[in-house]
Amino acid sequence: MLNSQLCSLFFLFSFFFFFFLQVLGGSPGILSNHGFQVQQQQQRSLSLHEYMSMGLLQEAGISVPHGLVARTPDEAYKIAKEIGSKDLVVKAQVLAGGRGKGTFEGGLKGGVKIVFSPEEAKDISSKMIGKKLFTKQTGEKGRICNQVFICERRYPRREYYFAITMERSFQGPVLIGSSQGGVNIEDVAAENPDAIIKEPIDIVEGIKKEQAVRVIVNILKYFQVIVEVNPTLHDSALSMMCMDAKINFDSNSAYRQKKIFDMQDWTQEDQRDRDAAKADLNYIGLDGNIGCLVNGAGLAMATMDIIKLHGGTPANFLDVGGGATVQQVTEAFKLITSDKKVLAILVNIFGGIMRCDVIAQGIVMAVKDLDLKIPIVVRLQGTRVDDAKALITASGLKILACDDLDEAAKMVVKLSEIVTLAKQAQVDVKFQLPI
Repeated sequence: MLNSQLCSLFFLFSFFFFFFLQVLGGSPGILSNHGFQVQQQQQRSLSLHEYMSMGLLQEAGISVPHGLVARTPDEAYKIAKEIGSKDLVVKAQVLAGGRGKGTFEGGLKGGVKIVFSPEEAKDISSKMIGKKLFTKQTGEKGRICNQVFICERRYPRREYYFAITMERSFQGPVLIGSSQGGVNIEDVAAENPDAIIKEPIDIVEGIKKEQAVRVIVNILKYFQVIVEVNPTLHDSALSMMCMDAKINFDSNSAYRQKKIFDMQDWTQEDQRDRDAAKADLNYIGLDGNIGCLVNGAGLAMATMDIIKLHGGTPANFLDVGGGATVQQVTEAFKLITSDKKVLAILVNIFGGIMRCDVIAQGIVMAVKDLDLKIPIVVRLQGTRVDDAKALITASGLKILACDDLDEAAKMVVKLSEIVTLAKQAQVDVKFQLPI
């Protein structure tokens, strides 16, 4: 009996692992020795709503509860009647964790509600759809709920957590499991890190039976064979089922998974993220007041560090990459200046593959088109830098050139401080060259 259970577990783990490699292409995340941390890599990833993730699992032959998505309260009522059960769950579809403990604008507590009739499903849905849900992860901005997932309720005997993700420290995929499923796994990792089981998998050899055994021995004292996302459900009928799912896709796989990436719900994202994706730019908004435009992720990190070193705070991470066009540079400036907190901009370009004169053309075009009034400090080095400097000089615009990065950082921090003081005093500041 035990051997058959372990064989079943091995098969299911292998199935998930194959699904992960072939369909997902990897899911970004960083694990510390103590459990889960906030992601530290600056990259875009596609997050799918729960009902979409469940649909993908179902397509792959994995057991999930019957459910459908509703975009209006009337549709919720119709779906609840169609499912035919008087024991249902209404789940808000927002791309954020902690839904169960969240609060909707309007006062409804919790984004996951048990209902007992189609009428109740309609009533609860009306308090979710079109409203923002505020959770620990969304912060004060909240996330709009445009649809709800209505599914049959199942009664668990026990719940478990199961995931496969890519992990830099393991240099490949890793199985993650815990006997404490159905709750915020981040809280489990912080309060009881020993409850998180991690098993690295060789990318070539795949999962081995002894690895599946190690995971299950640590998770299940009585070898109850359950594989889940979060939570895994072992119900009263002894069936196994995935009750919830959260799937992320690396944006680098978009070219071969158009169907998946067409599912992206941009209402859940910052408009600037959408604009950046359209322009093929790497952009992440931060909390500071100094905009950063660079080419290369490493240079971006160094630029933000040196701004912090001199007492400033970066407002964004924006990498135009090594093959940016004039139009992309212009779009980059639009993104930066769409953040009203930005009081100064530092452009730091090291020309190699990226030509400095192309960057200069984009800067000049952006300043003219957007009629920028805030100070711009530009540090250019590398390919065709002299042509770039000549273009900036000939433009007659108030763009401050600086060859030394340290001096450029000091200058942009000082200028941001001047603009800050001027705004506080409610006076206008005009910059003339030379300063």
